[in-house]
This record gives sequence, structure tokens and C-alpha cells, in this order.
Amino acid sequence: MSDQPASVHRVADGMEVTLHFTLKLEDGTVVDSTRDKRPATFQVGDGNLPPGFEAPLAGLTDGDTGSYQISPEHAFGQHNPQNVQLLKRDDFDDVEPEVGTVMSFADAAGGELPGVIASIDGEQVEVDFNHPLAGRTLTFEVEVIQVRPATTH
Repeated sequence: MSDQPASVHRVADGMEVTLHFTLKLEDGTVVDSTRDKRPATFQVGDGNLPPGFEAPLAGLTDGDTGSYQISPEHAFGQHNPQNVQLLKRDDFDDVEPEVGTVMSFADAAGGELPGVIASIDGEQVEVDFNHPLAGRTLTFEVEVIQVRPATTH
């Protein structure tokens, strides 16, 4: 029967964190949020959250909240002009490319790479392979629900 809080664990390597988050653009537009669904659970360092999103959470514990500005370098990187490529309309098989459409392309290793159709000029199709949030400063709002040691299965 102690007055100890529910958890003495703090966000650090080897911890499993359950939290609600909201990710916003500079103008306040919500890009992603768990507020209307189940909270997110991840293990610190497992790659589910970019390191720039994990860093500000260090030391938080159950019930803590915060709002953090995440610069492009710590979020999804700067927009890289080399990631914008020109393809031929013929490369699209039977699919008619439309500006703004996200399509899946095969990368050199045979994996899938999402790209956004940026423009179409005659037979040339410009595809942007940058992350849609590249170059953006993001606001990361969190509410930590539970921090506990990660269990390995």
C-alpha cells in the first residue's frame, strides 16, 4: 500500500511505450492522429518512429503530455530534387497516370517504392519519390499512456 505512481518507468531504450499522438503541419493541418482510434504502442529504437520523434520523448512517464517541433532533418528529411524522376508514359503499362496520384514503383532491389505523380507533359511523367512530408517542420503532440519494460517474445 504505497503512494507510488502507477509506473516509475520512463521512456528510454528497451522500453515499450503506449501513447496517443497527433502530427500536424506548420498551418495546423492534422496529418496523422491516434486520437480517434487505439493508441500506438512501439518499442523505443524499433524503427517504428523516426529517431527525431523518439528523442523528445526521452524521460517521459505515464500521464505526461508534450508538444514538440520536429525539423525536416529529424522528421522525413529535406526535399531532394534527385528524388524527382522523369519517366515515359509507356512505363505505366495500362495505368493512366494522374497528377497527385500516389503509385507504387519497383525499386532497384525489387522492393516497392511509393511515388507521387508531380506533372505530366506529353509523353513525360514526372514522379516525386520524396516522402510526402519531406521538407516540412512538423508538430508532434503526445500523451503518454504507459511506459513499461519491453518484453521479448
